[in-house]
Amino acid sequence: MVKEFASKEYWALVLGGSSGLGLASAFKLAAHGMHVCIVHRNAGIEMETVNAAFEALRATGVQVVTFNINAAQAERRTLVLQELQKKMGPQGRVRCLLHSVAKGTLKAMTDAPALQTDDLMITLDHMAVSLYDWTRETWEQGLFAADARVLSFTSEGSHRAWKHYAAVSAAKAALEAISRSIALEFARYGIRSNCIQAGVTDTRSLRMIPGHEQLLAHSVARSPFGRLTTAEDVANMVYLLCKDEAAWVNGAVIPVDGGAHIQ
Repeated sequence: MVKEFASKEYWALVLGGSSGLGLASAFKLAAHGMHVCIVHRNAGIEMETVNAAFEALRATGVQVVTFNINAAQAERRTLVLQELQKKMGPQGRVRCLLHSVAKGTLKAMTDAPALQTDDLMITLDHMAVSLYDWTRETWEQGLFAADARVLSFTSEGSHRAWKHYAAVSAAKAALEAISRSIALEFARYGIRSNCIQAGVTDTRSLRMIPGHEQLLAHSVARSPFGRLTTAEDVANMVYLLCKDEAAWVNGAVIPVDGGAHIQ
């Protein structure tokens, strides 16, 4: 495998990288020589599995640093970036800021316990606003590469209504809007920003959605290829968007679902 990033001291800063799409993307970028900094939030009971995944990531030969914190807390964000700057050294730069935070409320609007305003605001803060916060502070600290990529994961829920998905749906719509504005306002600093609209993927986050079994079955039925999207499918797109050849892709929402969105 060609490790085209290895000689450039590029880093990926992955927000929400201990499982699912974020972890798969970290492995894909590491396989091509990109160092990885993962920000995650996991309970102690989960850490044996999480640490095993991180050790496997280190076994690819890249540098890996991890922080088990709340990515939405400003003081924690500053601490991570300060430590990352030390780890990267004078030559290292963040090529990819990948937002894969999945902290949201899955409550119905009418059934008890009903969705509350606080639920909406917490979900929006973690799953949308934090993209801007991390982008702005990484840029302010001068940590981005001259040609950098800000990537985030959205879903069809940004423009479709699903039961129990209102808070996350609002956050995904906001995430796309923030990503577009980053694409416009940070372009002069060499930063490209895009959303990946991942197809339905059988992850831990998806299995938290009430009625996810029907969603999985429906997604297989609509897929031209007759299967679900995998985390590796999405990670492949993250990698492609980090390549030099993807520099002119900016401000887009890119479906990665095998064509399920067309029917």
